[in-house]
Amino acid sequence: MTDKTFWGFRRENGRVGIRNHVVILPLDDLSNSACEAVAHNIKGTLALPHAYGRLQFGEDLELFFRTIIGTGKNPNVAAVIVIGIEPGWTNRIVEGIRETGKPVTGFSIEQHGDIETIARASRKAKEYVHWASELRRTECNVSELWVSVKCGESDTTSGLASNPTVGNVVDKMNAMGATTCFGETSEITGAEDVVVQRAISPEIGEKFKKTWTAYNNFILECKTNDLSDSQPTKGNIEGGLTTIEEKAFGNIQKIGRESKYIDVLEPAEEPKKGAGLYYMDTSSAAAECVTLQAAAGYVVHLFPTGQGNIIGNPIEPVIKLTANPRTVRTMGEHVDVDVSGILQREMNIDQAGDVLLEMMLRVCNGRLTAAEVLGHREFVLTKLYRSA
Repeated sequence: MTDKTFWGFRRENGRVGIRNHVVILPLDDLSNSACEAVAHNIKGTLALPHAYGRLQFGEDLELFFRTIIGTGKNPNVAAVIVIGIEPGWTNRIVEGIRETGKPVTGFSIEQHGDIETIARASRKAKEYVHWASELRRTECNVSELWVSVKCGESDTTSGLASNPTVGNVVDKMNAMGATTCFGETSEITGAEDVVVQRAISPEIGEKFKKTWTAYNNFILECKTNDLSDSQPTKGNIEGGLTTIEEKAFGNIQKIGRESKYIDVLEPAEEPKKGAGLYYMDTSSAAAECVTLQAAAGYVVHLFPTGQGNIIGNPIEPVIKLTANPRTVRTMGEHVDVDVSGILQREMNIDQAGDVLLEMMLRVCNGRLTAAEVLGHREFVLTKLYRSA
């Protein structure tokens, strides 16, 4: 399997992407309208409106910049237009993205207004689209893939079948030298000591435990009574999961049986230790988690669901799989891979993993996911606390 290849876009810094987006990226919420106007003017561009970017400070501000810059740096992005209300922070975003060597230009609205800014940005965006449209895919080894994972709307079939299928692929990808990532800090509650033991060293295990403890302490400090409306979710409970501990032990099936994580990442932090499995401190909310992983540089996402989750992402394709035959029947348009045969004894976990791996390579070669075809582009920033 180490000889498996796919056709991707090799970027200026050597990383490989599987999509070729020209992104119109707003610095702040005030600039969303201008970015959307440019995307309307220039076909083949993708605007990423969001709600934040004004009067954030401290760690919250650093996370914001890390996420926005990381989104522009993602290898699935060919070129970027940045629009902000003022030039200072706009240029900070531009310079961060420019480190990759990809084309990026910033525009500020102050002292120019919307109409002039939109016109200037549209001209540059048109230039970038023409340039990007002539880029060609090249053959790449599967070891160059960065793959993230998360589950959503889990039920009893998740921990029994679809999550272990993802874990099987994670083990296979790590054996092939790829870079993988899991997260969802609050959903590990109850299985945190098991996750500690899956670290590559006691030091990394302790780093994870400190991260989990800080997140859990925050939840305990801020909760009003309990988390029964949030963890497990109403969908989890309807699907047969009665406690967070049940959910947690199903969740961690996604990291496989053999892989050990080699480092613990901050939200949206790019991994630096080379190939292997990483843990990232993320929200368990689907759109937030995938947004953070995409900002860290991951290019394709595996998303097992039980009850049926419709999440997508604008720049990182989300591959949906389920082992619940009812979900296949009632929400089949959202499902890329049906592994319900596991529970019907028509296939085993290893066979299901091969099916998922094959679909992932097809997506890497250009096949659109169900979420992409249906227009799901959930882009949700994580905010740590109130703005000033």
